[in-house]
This record gives sequence, structure tokens and C-alpha cells, in this order.
Amino acid sequence: MQPGEASATGTMWKATDYGDAGYWDARYKTEKGGAPFDWYRSYAALRPFLRHFVPTSSRVLMLGCGNSLMSEHMAMDGYTEIVNVDISSVVIDMMKQRHGHIPQLTYMEMDVRDMSLFADTSFESVVDKGTLDALMCGTDASQAASQMLGEVNRVLKQGGIYMLITYGAPSARVQYLKQAGLNWKLTLYILSSSRVEEEINGSSSSAELSMEPVPLTENGQLPPGFVLGDLESHYIYVCEKLN
Repeated sequence: MQPGEASATGTMWKATDYGDAGYWDARYKTEKGGAPFDWYRSYAALRPFLRHFVPTSSRVLMLGCGNSLMSEHMAMDGYTEIVNVDISSVVIDMMKQRHGHIPQLTYMEMDVRDMSLFADTSFESVVDKGTLDALMCGTDASQAASQMLGEVNRVLKQGGIYMLITYGAPSARVQYLKQAGLNWKLTLYILSSSRVEEEINGSSSSAELSMEPVPLTENGQLPPGFVLGDLESHYIYVCEKLN
């Protein structure tokens, strides 16, 4: 569903609602049956990147977990501790009930712009599948993005990985990833919809083929003349905290 479209129940959601807890509470109460939903890509599509950059033994923070199956599938695949946070108390209660039998998963109601309940450097990995994008659709987008990324940097250990899965090209995201106070080594990958289908269906000769980093200019932008062949592609920013 895109901002400004009506849900199956006829409710019209506005892009500016996306950073508001009330919006998400109402949406999760309204959406039929509370069925799981994965924004952007499933774990199967993202698995090569996660297994390569996020060790299964690491303590993982999942930003804006929603009612996604992502964390459940990661736990089934060997991840030992995933702390899931979301601004919606409704979905957190829902997920606690749904996944209470999975000891690797913890769910907490939390605004990613203020994660003061977590100590500094308390996570080896942070995964963000659309949460920064949601904040960028809301009011005070620049401030919200800066606050969230500052908190991600604070809770991430030195050498830890922040993985951002987004529709945002470098021209729209790098300025925030390189803001003052952040010292990350940034590597960009692009995951096309065709590559996702090949990997899920097993027709790709090697998952590594989709893990070629995209060369960036000195200021973190795509090289001149670069053309994104698949408009349904997602950008994957792998940010390693240097200090």
C-alpha cells in the first residue's frame, strides 16, 4: 500500500501519518485479521545479505518490526537474540502473543527517535527495513531521520552493522547517513526484483551475484550516468560503525 491509498477496509492513510503512533495503532486495529505483512522484501530475499553481514550470534535490534515475519524467520534460521521495537503498542501486544513461544524474540513498544531504555553500545547489529523511509514520509522528516540515526549510532557497538533497506537512493539518504556525529563505513548494494525471484526460486547460479557493491563517488553518490534498470529495486546500505 502506498501513502494516500485506501486500505481494504476503506480507510484512507496519509503519508504524513507514517511517523505517528496513533496512525499505526489505528491501522493495526483496522486491518483485517492482523495478518503478518512484510514491507519491501521477505527474509528469504534478504538472507544472503543478513547472513553475510549480521552474525547469527549477534544481538540484533529490529527497528519498526510491525507484524512482519522477518524476525521469526531469522530465529528459525539460527539467530539467537532479536530485540524488536515498534512505536505501536497495538502491534507490540499482538506480536508478543503471536511469538511468545519463541525465546529468541523480545518485543518492546518504543519510538526509534528515543531509545534511551537501551544502554550505549548494546547491540552488534541493527536492521531497518522501511522504518527510516516511514519517518521520511512524516512531518519534520529531516529532524526525525537525524534523531533516529543518532540513536542507532549510540546503541551500536564499534564494528557493528546498521543495515538499511530502503527505496531511497544515495541522493536522498547519504546526507543523513553522513551527518555530523556518525562515523560509518558505508557500502551500497542494490537488490532488484528479478534477482529476488531468482534467489527465492533457486534459479540463480550464485546468491553472491547480487552482492556486488555499487561504486560510489567520494561524496557517497552514484557515479555519473548510473541508471537503475529496475525501478522496483531496493537499496541496501551496510553501515559499519568505525568508532
